[in-house]
Amino acid sequence: MRLTRAVRRFVVPVLALAAFALGCAKAGKAPPVEAVPVRVGTVVEKAVPLQIRNIGSVQAYVAVAVRPQVSGQIMQVHFRDGQDLKRGELLFSIDPRPYEAALAQAEAALARERAQMENAQTDVRRYEDLVKKDYVTQQQYDSVKANAAATAATVRSNQAAVERARLDLAFCSIHAPIDGRGGSILVQAGNVVRSNDAVLVTINQIAPIYLTFAVPERELPEIRRRQNAGSLAVEAEEPATGKSLGRGELTFVDNTVDRATGTITLKATFANADRILWPGEFVNAVLTLATEQNAIVAPIGAVQNGQQGTYAYVVRPDGTVESRPVTVARSVAEGLVIGTGLKAGETVVTDGQLRLSPGVKVEVLAGDAAGTAKKSS
Repeated sequence: MRLTRAVRRFVVPVLALAAFALGCAKAGKAPPVEAVPVRVGTVVEKAVPLQIRNIGSVQAYVAVAVRPQVSGQIMQVHFRDGQDLKRGELLFSIDPRPYEAALAQAEAALARERAQMENAQTDVRRYEDLVKKDYVTQQQYDSVKANAAATAATVRSNQAAVERARLDLAFCSIHAPIDGRGGSILVQAGNVVRSNDAVLVTINQIAPIYLTFAVPERELPEIRRRQNAGSLAVEAEEPATGKSLGRGELTFVDNTVDRATGTITLKATFANADRILWPGEFVNAVLTLATEQNAIVAPIGAVQNGQQGTYAYVVRPDGTVESRPVTVARSVAEGLVIGTGLKAGETVVTDGQLRLSPGVKVEVLAGDAAGTAKKSS
């Protein structure tokens, strides 16, 4: 049967292609397989800190709300908003004249009662001799003694009144109770204040300073065990960049777990000599419990999730890859701490895994963005 011209145009190229493929098969040759471009990193062995991270808030070491102890008019303010203050430094002066007058009155009353007491004591000595000679009765002598005792009690009461008046006068000068930084001044000269009423200024002690943060309650037994063995370091880091803002020491573990959140509050104390930490700001708190020696660390991006669990592609010496099941103990800043599946020195794929399968040949790209796991903490 003769083939039409259209059929010959289709069949002939197909037969030629089949003949070429058959010839290659007979010669034992396969079409070349293109290598998959990937980026790789190296698994390293290093010391890795065992850490707990969370957001923390900076709090003043001591915060004092300064209030007046007496009522009166503010005569003078002796410092500026936001000024660094020393303990004992004069802050406010309240009009002392009413309290000076009260002190003078109390002192006069004390002097009067002392004179009466001396007279009463003289009477007691006189009546003591008279009662022995039976010139006065025992009842008269007892009455004189009682009067002297009452006068002495009045003197002691007046002495207390004088001390109170002196104390009120001293309260007219308000001094800084601690070293710290003053906040906004809430009253000015001319304002009238009442005793223990309005806050005049708040002073925060910021060197040293506290960093307060919470951790899950499941971490509490390990924290207590490590703290009993020695002090625990806490690092404060800038949230945006991870830059270290200072290093302190864990000094407080709360006595109660918050049942609403399942966390417990911790506090670390920082010297804060450079005052880089400021009350009220939020920073990352990094509590270091211990340092794990000889940990196996893989670059971030090396471990993938699959149907059979986590795995990584390991590059063989011949340039092909194998899929290796791995377990990840935890994630750290330097990479992933591997529990099982990888060894130090092995090369793993960090980018390009989607086109890979076991046995595929790879081409390592230069300028590896994922890189090798960092060798220093």
